[in-house]
Amino acid sequence: MTKLSVNINKIATIRNARGGNMPDVLKAAIDCELFGAQGITVHPRPDERHIRYSDVYEIYPLVKTEFNIEGNPIQRFIDLVLEVKPAQVTLVPDAHDAVTSNAGWDTKKHKSYLKEIVTEFKSHGIRTSIFVDPDTDMVYHAAETGTDRIELYTEAYAHHYPLNRVQAIAPYLEAARVASQNGLGINAGHDLDLNNLWYFVRTIPKVLEVSIGHALLSEALYMGLEKTIKLYLQQLK
Repeated sequence: MTKLSVNINKIATIRNARGGNMPDVLKAAIDCELFGAQGITVHPRPDERHIRYSDVYEIYPLVKTEFNIEGNPIQRFIDLVLEVKPAQVTLVPDAHDAVTSNAGWDTKKHKSYLKEIVTEFKSHGIRTSIFVDPDTDMVYHAAETGTDRIELYTEAYAHHYPLNRVQAIAPYLEAARVASQNGLGINAGHDLDLNNLWYFVRTIPKVLEVSIGHALLSEALYMGLEKTIKLYLQQLK
């Protein structure tokens, strides 16, 4: 079964809109696991507009499943990850002013840099994953960095799924094939939801983990967090 890691950034976004501690991000992390999530994901950005660096330190000791920290490996981020030592770090090339992640790494252009970062994290026992577009060339060069996994950026799949799901998933099948041939584990995330998730995990072999935040928490506004997480888990069985 593909694991579900819930990205709780949006909980922090709501909290930060008014200040104070409502909703409680720490309780949200605990409850997500209680309701069946097999991991918690956070993505601290330099401006701390949602998850704060201080949140990461407070959440880590509470997580009983897997803790995944994702972000652009600026020095402050690297220092945070090395201090916290989560189960997994996901490297994402988002610009400081990006509303959300909007592209994978050019792993050919940045191969030496990524290899250096991956080597450092792995030397501390932290599993590494690199966020990539469904491009076989990018997957191949990601493998050459020594990373453990890739995370396939699924925005394009989600966008084209309502029009033609077979065409939408085709490049992801090829990317997954190259990943498997090169010994990489496969994660996926971005714009996956209750409409398109099941087809993705049934069509792409060996997806180890999906990281989902915006859609899951938006749907939880209508259905409640516990019911929504259970519906996502049903999609992954």
